[in-house]
Amino acid sequence: MGVTSAGNIWGPSGDLSRTPPNNRRGWGARALVAQWPRMGISDARFAALRKVSDPSVSDAVERWVQDARDGELFRLDVLAWAAARGLDEDRAIDAFVHASNLGLVEMSWDLLCPGCGGVLGANAALRTIRESYECRLCAGAYQPKLDEMVEVSFTVSPGVRRIAHHTPDSLPMWEYLRRMYFGNGLLIPDDETWNEEHKKYVIEAEEVPPRERVVLAVTIPSTFTIAFDAVTHATSFIDVQGETTSTRQDLTLVFDASGVSPSRVTLRPGPCRVAIENRTERRLLPALFAANDDFHRLFDRRLSFLTARRMFTNQTFRDVYRAGTLDIDQRLKLTSLTVLFTDLKGSTALYERVGDLAAYDIVRAHFGKMAEVVRGHSGAVVKTIGDAVMATFDTPDDGLAAALDMRHAMDRAGGHVDESDLQIKIGLHEGPCLAVTSNDRLDYFGQTVNIAARVQGLAEGRAIYVTEPVVRHSAAAELLSRQGLMASPKRALLKGIKDELTVYEIE
Repeated sequence: MGVTSAGNIWGPSGDLSRTPPNNRRGWGARALVAQWPRMGISDARFAALRKVSDPSVSDAVERWVQDARDGELFRLDVLAWAAARGLDEDRAIDAFVHASNLGLVEMSWDLLCPGCGGVLGANAALRTIRESYECRLCAGAYQPKLDEMVEVSFTVSPGVRRIAHHTPDSLPMWEYLRRMYFGNGLLIPDDETWNEEHKKYVIEAEEVPPRERVVLAVTIPSTFTIAFDAVTHATSFIDVQGETTSTRQDLTLVFDASGVSPSRVTLRPGPCRVAIENRTERRLLPALFAANDDFHRLFDRRLSFLTARRMFTNQTFRDVYRAGTLDIDQRLKLTSLTVLFTDLKGSTALYERVGDLAAYDIVRAHFGKMAEVVRGHSGAVVKTIGDAVMATFDTPDDGLAAALDMRHAMDRAGGHVDESDLQIKIGLHEGPCLAVTSNDRLDYFGQTVNIAARVQGLAEGRAIYVTEPVVRHSAAAELLSRQGLMASPKRALLKGIKDELTVYEIE
């Protein structure tokens, strides 16, 4: 086992992998030099992308692949990418879904810790997500929630352009922590800010090759201290107690396949010799962090990101990835989903009046109109059942806007003789549910879905009924006010629901 002495811990001058963290330019993304040559870009695949997505977005994707720096091509958040280029979010999501299907990029479902924003698990497929995860840095256990903890990101495929991040063990320490550990839900400052900021809480850091040992000479501050390795996520908590000592203390941290030992230790403020033993087959990147106010502010800077829920309500995703999104027995939680049900009133009379074939064509055209409206409001059609449509939306205001446009579309269609008997009834509800696989398709289960269906059943011809969570949503309330619409409350007892609910008719 190799040993690096404290007197020469950072290695020869100019070696970025062995430079002290306070001076290491390699901790910044700009200092990272691409280690892989760019491979030939497939013009055929980009041409195919232009055929199935917005040309302006597909051209932007191609420029991104060709011109972006390595770090910008790894775990891309599409929402931030679109905003930076003034592009429509939904069209950008559509393009990246198609690009994934064409093999230009790889889609990843990254489980984020709600505490620190770290990536607890990166999954090439959603069906590989487990039922629970542990964050060793936060010392907490979590169950995945698709609208809070699972982000969808995209990385350029290695067959299209090879980047350093495809071989993460080659990355400098801070670039690894920045790109591999933290997800898109955490705001990472620019490189210059980072170089100054980390001095406030990084006590020491070192790369430890496989099966080797290093010794750090540090001063333990009079605050709680954390030894954390970004590769294995192993964490040792150092409880600092007592008066400052001038006598050198000794601490040995052993990293192996099970984590780090000891996982908790008590020390006094003052000088300490920390020996780090790497008994794994991978290089480690352990660092000692002072858990002071500056350290905790690092985790307070949060950003929105493309969630699994938002992806689930994208029609292109549902069309491209029809089956296999979840395992048959897998159940993943959504803390919030807006569910819309529609039904046609008058379809029976229409079948009797114009005949089955003509009526079928009219109803099928109706489904096409409804699907177009749903897609136009960032939603997705889950299924059609007889004359009914089930659709889902990321937010209540998107669902309400779609419901209003559906009613307008049917009012315009009522001018045609064949469709004059048809009226649409709509119900809308928002709440928690489970994402499941049913009939080889992504579907939803739970009381929220039942209530949405029952609320639709209350509606008469061309009526829209919504629940209290919808009208209380600030953006939905603003939409009603802007269009001069009233939400008239009434109490209703829904089948299968024990207590009465307040429902609102949109007039």
